[in-house]
Amino acid sequence: MSCVHVHATVKLRPPRSTDERPETTDLRLKWGAGGGEIAVGSRGTVQPYPSFNPHHDAENLRNSMKGLGTNEDTIIDLLTSRANFQRQYIIQSFKSSYDQSLIEELKSELGGHFESVVEGLMLTPGKFDAKELNDAMAGPGTDEHILVEILVSRTNRQLWELAEAYQSDNAMSLKDALESENSGEFENLLLALLKGKRDEGYNVDQSQVKVDAQELFAAGEDKWGTDETKFIKIFCRRNFTHLRRVFEEYYQLTNKDIEDSIKDEMSGTLQMGMLAIVQYVKNPAGFFAKKLYESMAGAGTDDRSLIRIIISRSEIDMMDIKIQFLRLYGKTLFSFIQDDVGGDFQKILLCLCGMNEDE
Repeated sequence: MSCVHVHATVKLRPPRSTDERPETTDLRLKWGAGGGEIAVGSRGTVQPYPSFNPHHDAENLRNSMKGLGTNEDTIIDLLTSRANFQRQYIIQSFKSSYDQSLIEELKSELGGHFESVVEGLMLTPGKFDAKELNDAMAGPGTDEHILVEILVSRTNRQLWELAEAYQSDNAMSLKDALESENSGEFENLLLALLKGKRDEGYNVDQSQVKVDAQELFAAGEDKWGTDETKFIKIFCRRNFTHLRRVFEEYYQLTNKDIEDSIKDEMSGTLQMGMLAIVQYVKNPAGFFAKKLYESMAGAGTDDRSLIRIIISRSEIDMMDIKIQFLRLYGKTLFSFIQDDVGGDFQKILLCLCGMNEDE
């Protein structure tokens, strides 16, 4: 088995009519407003496939599942060398040609964690995140770490699409679900992140940096008790470049790292959430490298987190995550996965994280 990963600018024919377009906003954005040229991101390990033919791919997938047994290698090679928006076309083509749900057909042929990865790859990013959040809140307890990881690391547009997907797939809005499962300032933090109101530019106003650092100091270290609302507003609204300067200014002002102040001033899930924001702002790839390491370190594997992070970052910044993983732990992510899981589950994860260990 070999994994095909293309790093190039790809030109594809846009759909001839709106009827041909998958119903996801995510895919419409890929095509842009007026043309078929797609500028491929440079830091993902999964890239759009050139000379893409969804009908041909749908036929190959059907052939891999016909008769006795399943050709898992074909499924792995094909799905890990197509971008998510291309997989949505394959789903439509499969339905059009065979009047069957490709996702359901794949699920009926596969099993275990391998099936979970394949299903995750076939969902749009918004629906995948919505499913992860729903699972995190299902049952008697809530996995707050998953809520924070997803809401902290998604762009404004991704958050809007996530909320829309959650609403369409569940009996309540994501806002209502978060309110029913959480409370206090941690709930306020999650809802502030969900609004998707962050400045996503790169401009830094040094005078505002000083104001923000002073306000954080006044809201925490310089008073009895803590004004969590001030922390939440600044952390959830400012752009990342600005926040990094605020953290530097805060250290100059207090001779204390912002993370240490959060540890002193806050506790429980709120502390966890605020620290996650700081750590992601400081080093997004390092944030996910640490989470991947924790999912595989020690006895047992947190397969759910391993799958979620590799799928969600494979088209965004997996190359950077691999670099940070090696820097932090002295071992490649590739070799860590090889040692931790096996079979087709291992094969598909290795293809998604990139077979070239030097990346």
